[in-house]
Amino acid sequence: MNAKMRVTLLGMLLLAGVVCIPSASAAQCSLAGTAGKYGFTLTGVVILGTGPVPIAAVGEAVLDSAGNARGTESRSVGGGFADETFSGSYTVNSDCTGTATIRFYESGQLVRTSVLSMVFDNNQREIRMVQKSLQLPNDAFLPVVITVEARRIFSEDD
Repeated sequence: MNAKMRVTLLGMLLLAGVVCIPSASAAQCSLAGTAGKYGFTLTGVVILGTGPVPIAAVGEAVLDSAGNARGTESRSVGGGFADETFSGSYTVNSDCTGTATIRFYESGQLVRTSVLSMVFDNNQREIRMVQKSLQLPNDAFLPVVITVEARRIFSEDD
């Protein structure tokens, strides 16, 4: 086989490889695609001057296509239980990452503001989150190590 044929054959093989490789169309997330109702669990610790305090919660969140979030949460912090409501906003990038800023209320009183980093996965049916910050109404920040997992809730009305 002469050099010219080898170069031609190599070129054809490379071209065939490029044409035959399935397109790697990355998942594209959007506010419209992530909008819906989710059930979630939260676990972690808040770090106080006296040491870490365990936190756990379950709840329901509704995300809308305008970037608004609202919902309810039943939580336990160091054994102290409360039912809370929350509202805020979220963003989502085309690569399925995002951020949420959420305000939590007990009996209508603001008790904290949380900022979360998010990743939407499973075709925008699940969310994985880690809390970036927790700010109290007096503007004090508490260190936290908190993760949240959420799954879309489907019903006949959705």
